[in-house]
Amino acid sequence: MEDPLVAIIILNWNGWEDTIECLESVFQINYSNYKVVLVDNNSSDDSLQKIVNYAEGNETIKSKFFKYTLANKPLRFVKVNECPDVINQNNQLFIIENNLNEGFAEGNNIGIRFASEYLNPDYYLLLNNDTVVNNDFLNHLVDEGEKDETIGILGPKIYYYKDPNKIWCVGGKIDWKFARGLHIGINEHDHGQYNEKSNFDYINGTALLLKQEVVNKVGLLNKNLFLYFEETDLALRASLLGYKNLYVPKSEVWHKISKSGGGISKPIGLYYITRNRWIFMKKWAKKPNYIFFICWQLIGALILPIFLSLYFRNRLLFKAYFRGLQDGITKN
Repeated sequence: MEDPLVAIIILNWNGWEDTIECLESVFQINYSNYKVVLVDNNSSDDSLQKIVNYAEGNETIKSKFFKYTLANKPLRFVKVNECPDVINQNNQLFIIENNLNEGFAEGNNIGIRFASEYLNPDYYLLLNNDTVVNNDFLNHLVDEGEKDETIGILGPKIYYYKDPNKIWCVGGKIDWKFARGLHIGINEHDHGQYNEKSNFDYINGTALLLKQEVVNKVGLLNKNLFLYFEETDLALRASLLGYKNLYVPKSEVWHKISKSGGGISKPIGLYYITRNRWIFMKKWAKKPNYIFFICWQLIGALILPIFLSLYFRNRLLFKAYFRGLQDGITKN
């Protein structure tokens, strides 16, 4: 019996070196039935050409996680924008070139829409381009997804790329008072303490396996969020319909951490984190938690932007924080 079809969706934005290392790890996995949809978010470097070179076998990769091979090259690939008439199941890699940077949410949505129309997969795997995967990571995720129809979203054990035995995240818990997603297991060395399957509030968007039926019923990622909180919003919408978010410990991924958004250390990351906290809380928080959040944000607004600007030595963080605060308060 053939394995369920998985569409693996990877975003690239000026990060071709990370992307081709990720692609090579993916194309060496043991899972038998998958296609890769690469969505480029309007890169300004030579990412697309480098990715094409890789697919043709003309761009080698050095990685401490695997040995590069030419045995699976050249890949059967198609640039969707240029050759829409030759889209078929025989291709391994589909490359979509966006004219704008659509962000994490809509970038993935574009990949999901394409896969839904042309590939009709059973699952969608959203995978950050700055990751490397174990060769059986997808087998374990799909196996668990097939066991229980109430499981809608699944995720692996995620380690630090630079410290391969240190855990970055096994699942997420929502801190409703401070509007934070808490990474369970963060900075812990793996001694087997998270070797049991568990249900969490959400699965981190670094590597997230999503059943097709969940997309059909719940919808796509909220494109208005652009960056951050998308997977949490999706998980809560799925939970309203009774779907669970399952962490699968035998599935393993290594992550380079905030290669695009940069978190609170970069203006773009700080802006969207600040803004989206407000949007998220207005939509989902219960009244007592929302009131506490407002009070805490008012206190933080007097201290946090100054501290971050000095700590990271970047004056642009001050403006980014207050732009995010203003937009978060005024937008839904």
